[in-house]
Amino acid sequence: MLPYGRQSIDDSDVAAVVEALGSDWLTTGPRVAEFEALLADVAGAPCVTVTNGTTALHAAYAATGVTSGDEVVTTPMTFVATASGAAMLGAKVVFADVEQDSANIDPAAVEAAVTSRTKVIAAVDYAGVPADYDRLRKIADSAGSYLLGDAAHSIGSSYRGRPVGTLADLTTFSFFPTKNFTTAEGGAIASTRPELVTRLREFRTVGLVRDRAKMRYPDEGAWHQEVHEFGLNYRLPDVLCALGSSQLRRLGAFKARRQQLVARYDALLDDVPGLRLPVHGEGVDAMRHLYPVRILDGRRREVFERMRADGILVQVNYVPVYWHPVFEDLGYRRGLCPNAEAFYAEQLSLPLFADLTDSDQDRVVEALRGILRS
Repeated sequence: MLPYGRQSIDDSDVAAVVEALGSDWLTTGPRVAEFEALLADVAGAPCVTVTNGTTALHAAYAATGVTSGDEVVTTPMTFVATASGAAMLGAKVVFADVEQDSANIDPAAVEAAVTSRTKVIAAVDYAGVPADYDRLRKIADSAGSYLLGDAAHSIGSSYRGRPVGTLADLTTFSFFPTKNFTTAEGGAIASTRPELVTRLREFRTVGLVRDRAKMRYPDEGAWHQEVHEFGLNYRLPDVLCALGSSQLRRLGAFKARRQQLVARYDALLDDVPGLRLPVHGEGVDAMRHLYPVRILDGRRREVFERMRADGILVQVNYVPVYWHPVFEDLGYRRGLCPNAEAFYAEQLSLPLFADLTDSDQDRVVEALRGILRS
């Protein structure tokens, strides 16, 4: 079986994890700080690690103070966590439609959706191509809102010469095994705003304050710590941070290989009938997480099932978020974002990962060509 995504683990990764297992620190130790520093070099901003991409989003929304009565404007073309992290804090999620070609959130739709209650505008870098952050920044600043970038797909990418961690007030990452690099399970939040970094660190550590200058009762013993605001235990352990640091040292090679594979798909599939290839974005140097094609003429399900029957585990990314029953039960209805729904009806993710061989990619292309020409 050929998956649509898969981790790349080598001997250096294994050695890093084994070394961490033999150390005095399995969690809350020096490898956390080391990984966060390496990650900041890639993201372009200070980073706070957490347990996964979903908790990264929850922590980011919490750091902005999202609560009941607030609104969060976001895209429906994403994994549900982009929206559910805000909804769980009591916010009303407002879905803005996507651009027809990129499937990234449409700034014009965002501008139309913003109100005086908009606390956060949350973009998603679909498939690894950064959203139009310059236009989104202007909208967010005009509205007095925070700008959040869900970069679960795009670490290693840049937008107009700037790394993705510098484009929004908060940028979240996922290090799930299918992503651009992995910590097995893991995530992080980058921020260019020091006060948000502080809030993030406290939130992911159960809200604990250890800085005596900030304590309400600083004259207690050296053991003393305080909780001023509720937080959760979202700490990423040293063992997984060791894997992450090792993986980050290979990120350049991962990016180069993914870009080679994308270029090969572009060339090999260019003349296939009934198929639309992804756009790559102006001013973008993308490290693609997905290679999302569009299957035309109502044949997406047929192609999905036939490819899987051939042992090629293509995927669909994503069901529009408000189609999920949990949002349907809140009153959201189909038809809300026509571009997103049209994209979903045709979208198919082909296998893309650093260890994908040319011969395996050729197999994918041959199978897809054969189906679409039959």
